[in-house]
Amino acid sequence: MPFASVNQFARTDQDDTEIRLYYETHGDPGNPALLLVNGYSSQIIGWFEGFREQLAERGRFVVSFDNRDVGLSTHLDEVEVDLAAVSKAAAAAAVSGEPMPPVPYTLSDFADDAAGLLDHLGIGAAHIAGMSMGGMIVQQMAIDHPDRVLSMTSIMSTTNEPGYFEATPEAMAALMTPPPPDREGYIAASVASRKISSSRRYFDPDRVAEMVAAAYDRMFYPEGLPRQMAAVRCSRSRVESLRQLDVATLVIHGRDDPLIMPNGGERTAELVPGANLLLVGDMGHDLPTPLWPILIDAIISHTAHAGPRR
Repeated sequence: MPFASVNQFARTDQDDTEIRLYYETHGDPGNPALLLVNGYSSQIIGWFEGFREQLAERGRFVVSFDNRDVGLSTHLDEVEVDLAAVSKAAAAAAVSGEPMPPVPYTLSDFADDAAGLLDHLGIGAAHIAGMSMGGMIVQQMAIDHPDRVLSMTSIMSTTNEPGYFEATPEAMAALMTPPPPDREGYIAASVASRKISSSRRYFDPDRVAEMVAAAYDRMFYPEGLPRQMAAVRCSRSRVESLRQLDVATLVIHGRDDPLIMPNGGERTAELVPGANLLLVGDMGHDLPTPLWPILIDAIISHTAHAGPRR
């Protein structure tokens, strides 16, 4: 299996921790590279094999991977986080301007991991696209590593600003409820949870059950989730940095998203100079197959017409 060591960017509490990312590629390496970044708790299969293959068939060299602490990439075992305490301290720090509480890693570390993967593959710069937390990561990557980014696509994501990171109570409760450890219980709970956040028009419980079963069988590792969420909670608003970006940007958001409300995408597009915004009717916090033609066309068109920086 292909792994990339990205230790040159690792900033963890354990100096000897080796950050290794599991990755996959689709398409011709001679084509423009498109790096896909997953969201919170999501493994590489969250991008769907067919989705990645269709992007590759449209002339992109598609690179996808498991983030740290999920799937087959490095797990920071025994690095514990009190998420409730961290979240409370982070909220207070955001208001007061005091330093954020220490956590094992932040969104910048995720962004560094992605840059390290490009180094491993010998890719100088790539088009980058991320969904949900992955959208936050690609925003941070464009901020921290602008020379590595040809264009950015931020999908169903936001800016880490209070007021633009809103979810319905039901969707947030479903996201934060720990999954049952047994396979049958995990599948049932995951289907119920995803029904709340997914596109209502296109929700298919059988397909979702098949997908979450595959994720459970591939790697069930709930221990990493508090660390990933702490990285989100302890990363400050990107408002001023996004205003300074000089990269071709597409923001995609579902009008029916209950986990990150559409104003999160609207605000992202408002902040990034020259950004284009695509609001998709009947799309929730997922990538439903019937909407693939719209999403893939948008990403291909955006990456094809991304011009040089001003």
